[in-house]
Amino acid sequence: MKKVLALVAVFALALSAFLAVGLALQGSSDSPSTARPTPSPTTPPPPTVTEAPEPVLADLYSQRIDWAPCDSNADNDCGTLTVPVDYADPTGETFELALLRVPASGARVGSLVVNPGGPGAPGTSYAAAAGAVFREPLLQAFDLVGFDPRGTGRSDPVDCLSDSELDAYLSGDPTPDDLGEVASYREMVLSYGAKCVANSSAVLGHVTTIEAARDMDVLRSALGEEKLTYLGASYGTKLGATYAELFPDKVGRLVLDGAVDVALDSTTMAIDQAAGFETALRAYVQNCLDSTDNCFLGDTVEEGLTTITDLLAEIEEEPLPAGDRELTVGNAFYGIVTPLYNRDYWFLLSTALASALEGKGSALMQLADAYASRNPDGSYADNSTEANYSINCLDDPTSVPFAKVPTLFSDFEEASPTFGRIFAWAMTTCRGVEVTSTEEPLDIRGEGAAPILVLGTTRDPATPMKWAEALAAQLESGVLIERDGDGHTAYNSDNACIDAIVEDYLIEGTVPDNPTRC
Repeated sequence: MKKVLALVAVFALALSAFLAVGLALQGSSDSPSTARPTPSPTTPPPPTVTEAPEPVLADLYSQRIDWAPCDSNADNDCGTLTVPVDYADPTGETFELALLRVPASGARVGSLVVNPGGPGAPGTSYAAAAGAVFREPLLQAFDLVGFDPRGTGRSDPVDCLSDSELDAYLSGDPTPDDLGEVASYREMVLSYGAKCVANSSAVLGHVTTIEAARDMDVLRSALGEEKLTYLGASYGTKLGATYAELFPDKVGRLVLDGAVDVALDSTTMAIDQAAGFETALRAYVQNCLDSTDNCFLGDTVEEGLTTITDLLAEIEEEPLPAGDRELTVGNAFYGIVTPLYNRDYWFLLSTALASALEGKGSALMQLADAYASRNPDGSYADNSTEANYSINCLDDPTSVPFAKVPTLFSDFEEASPTFGRIFAWAMTTCRGVEVTSTEEPLDIRGEGAAPILVLGTTRDPATPMKWAEALAAQLESGVLIERDGDGHTAYNSDNACIDAIVEDYLIEGTVPDNPTRC
């Protein structure tokens, strides 16, 4: 969801780790130490656990993880898993996936693999924040295992831009208005892919969701689990659904929270997501009106939206001071959409907008920096922006020619008067991709898989509720769970009904009889 113009929310389908643990969460630098090795199981797993889907993969599936205490938190365990760069050549070049395990604090049920989405967000950071992300029943019952998917975090991370180039990329104008701005925008888009190739390893051409799902099955085997138990948020639902299609007989209990409609074309997905952010912004403004007699944005929802739209236009003309930096319209966009992912952070958006209306940009810049995992010193805590681009554009390199973008404005602005043109211009961002996937697209049905919970939220900005409805219908064993509320994803969002359903399913295997609304 990033780009000078913005690979925006069109493709970035999660900030789940950020949302769950607050603005300070950054990429984990955990690595194994040698102080307290965790004993390996004394009983070898049964052959059905380590049986490879193909004989040539036998060595990969025979792995056991050498867990050791993490450097930054000895209560957590860190490890690695060897996987091939290319599953078509499994005896060729390999690399290591970074892993982090939070051991169960109570009577252990098994391992729960978790993924925060993105794509591009490090799963080790997500697991390391388990105490804030997951509720006590799951913390007691499961070893929570996060992994950095290939090309992300510390798993042979793709690299495209220097820190200063990334600053420029994120601060650029997401809606170029004249020939000069369009030319600059076009140059940035077309050069991005070449820079990824120049600065990354061969894994750049093998960071697809399909290959990451294959990695998850190797991880399942190495964890000694007969079936995969998994909780994936946002893009993590696409990863989980892909796993169900590839390995239906290995599906145990899968929770897909903030679901993605895996059958949508890229334009429809972008329009839906633009509408989702517009809905969330309207809900935020309505909340301002309902919670005070004098909302600083105006007296009606329409007045509030106009205030925000006018502010963005003013910042586009003249950036605001933000410490020793300038808040551009690109930064302001990220600063506004980031708190919409979680209702608990709406007060931060109000503080930042009120400050910006007074001509001060620092608060919105801090929100934009949190979105991008930018540290106060100007470095970046992880490569999530570059990984997001690389994974999405390898999965689906579809893009719109620059000259045709204006023909999209009508449909996008109907979906989102506030953000429509930003989402329309983001349809060009994969034109610079220089690598091609070796994987054929899947028709995802998960035939033969055990029941899979598919969760959606009615006013989710990034993954609209209708996407969850669609994914639950597409999966042969999908069970739809609807949360009535605001923000991105449903579990651990102050909804006792949702929490009970998820925890009873993961811990006890209890499956709701019918689609459920909470």
